[in-house]
Amino acid sequence: MGWGIKLTDEQWDELDRVRFTAKSADVFRNCLIILKSDSSDTIGSIAEDLGCGTDTVVRVRRLYRKGGVAALRPIKPPGRPTRATPQFIASMRQAVMANPMSLGYGFSTWSIARLGAHLGKTTGIRFGDDQLGRLLRRHGFSFQRPKHTLRGKRDEAAYKKSKAELIILKKRR
Repeated sequence: MGWGIKLTDEQWDELDRVRFTAKSADVFRNCLIILKSDSSDTIGSIAEDLGCGTDTVVRVRRLYRKGGVAALRPIKPPGRPTRATPQFIASMRQAVMANPMSLGYGFSTWSIARLGAHLGKTTGIRFGDDQLGRLLRRHGFSFQRPKHTLRGKRDEAAYKKSKAELIILKKRR
């Protein structure tokens, strides 16, 4: 089962082109496995050189023999499917565009934590603050921490008078 693969010049060029235009590290590695197989490297040495298992080398070589270069591309993307379903994204957009007070909250500005709690309650899907921030940016929303001040809620004339009195009191010491 350790037979090498003999490539034509055209096959070599095609593998090289796919390797250098691949956006996936797996496709790059798969092309290298086939190219190294052409140079009579053993399955063990290919696996060691590329940091993968011998079972991966055997599988990739089998895929190439059956389907050519197209078989070197993964059928499905790696990783688990996202929990950010289209319905979740739609709910996120709707919530971000709404004033929290109109949804029954006692604040007028969303923070990521508050938005995450709201979406968790309404959709049943919870994300950490960092991941929710990445989702917001990916969908065109920008955010920053709200700055909470009393400016606008205080009586400015009384504030200035009290500040002047405080300066006088400090000078008396």
